[in-house]
Amino acid sequence: MRGIWLTRFLLLAFLSATLYGAFTSLGEDALEGDQQEDGPFDDPLQNDEAADESADANSAEFAPLEEDGVEQNPESSSDDTSTNSTSTYLLSGGIGGLSLIALSSLLFEFMRVVVLIALVAPMLAARKTHREDELTKGRILGYIEANAGIHFSALRDGLHLANGVTAYHTSNLEKEGKIFSWKDGKNRRYASTFIPKAERKAIQNPLSGTRLAILEVLAEKGQLGVDTKEIRERLAISRQLLSYHINELKASELIERNGEKKRLWIPSDRGLQQLQMSRTLQETV
Repeated sequence: MRGIWLTRFLLLAFLSATLYGAFTSLGEDALEGDQQEDGPFDDPLQNDEAADESADANSAEFAPLEEDGVEQNPESSSDDTSTNSTSTYLLSGGIGGLSLIALSSLLFEFMRVVVLIALVAPMLAARKTHREDELTKGRILGYIEANAGIHFSALRDGLHLANGVTAYHTSNLEKEGKIFSWKDGKNRRYASTFIPKAERKAIQNPLSGTRLAILEVLAEKGQLGVDTKEIRERLAISRQLLSYHINELKASELIERNGEKKRLWIPSDRGLQQLQMSRTLQETV
């Protein structure tokens, strides 16, 4: 599945940036604390009078040098500011990137599958294969064969499996060429590779929108048939739009003319199968 290695790279990069920024910030805070604690103190070997005289002498003699020193140290201050800014940017960027990936995983099923495979699959692959794993993989394969086009969450819930286990075994089954998957909106769907290639297109591109609605109207009447006027009134669409979708359904051999009344449309056997498949897929969303 494409995107797994990219996801692993991004996770590693964001995690590294977060840790490096955090450790750098902590190190700078500790250094500043030490500098504040190491302030000037009185020498216990000197008496108060000597200390006062020494302080006056030093202030009189070295006052210009101290002023010059303040003026001559902007580079040290700018370096500290630059380091602080870099640490802040790394920490903010790392946390933001990890949060974005986590949020995407919650909102989009296909993204959740990619993240699970990127993180969990290597850990599970390190384990020794047990008979229970083979049985679980067999259950998943059988469930996908019986429910072509099922999406990840429905597969997981149908077999009462954990996210990581489902992602791990579906990834292995896909690598072995026993199943294939595709992105469908927010979901990732699966089907068996034993399905004839002629039928895969219908599974991957189920009826939707206006064409699905037209076929639903025709299926209600069955072999009695429906004319275009009734379809247009039922769906409240224009003549031009209806004509376009009727021609597309006819070209796909999903509808046909009624044998006795040529002006009426009826669903073909293929159309009824496609309609049932679309209903099934809608139920698993």
